[in-house]
Amino acid sequence: MAERTLSIIKPDATRRNITGKIIAKLEEAGLRVIAQKRVKWSTADAEAFYAVHKERPFFADLVSFMTSGPIVMQVLEGEDAVACNREVMGATNPADAAAGTIRAEFAESIEANSVHGSDSVENAAIEIAQCFKPEELVG
Repeated sequence: MAERTLSIIKPDATRRNITGKIIAKLEEAGLRVIAQKRVKWSTADAEAFYAVHKERPFFADLVSFMTSGPIVMQVLEGEDAVACNREVMGATNPADAAAGTIRAEFAESIEANSVHGSDSVENAAIEIAQCFKPEELVG
């Protein structure tokens, strides 16, 4: 059965105008974009989205980075979409990312690693609901 997952193309990638290259990799892996929008998050938006990390030492830097420029939020659909997206993204640290993955090819650093993806089906549902209205999902 097809799953859904959230994908965010981060400010470092939108700044370098490589969103199309990233989307192409996702689509080539069999994922279908069923919702997409380019937005500029406020501090409150980023803090709400990353609230699970609020007590972590990197939280303030993460919020600052994610509000530093536009992002492209997408809902991806496909067979095992969460796992597929995570495989295409590559390891969080681009130094550990497999060749051919988004982070291996495009990331600038562990923070500016070009993409975010949901880490579980449960979190995907929560993140999608935070970022999109049901009527914005067009399969």
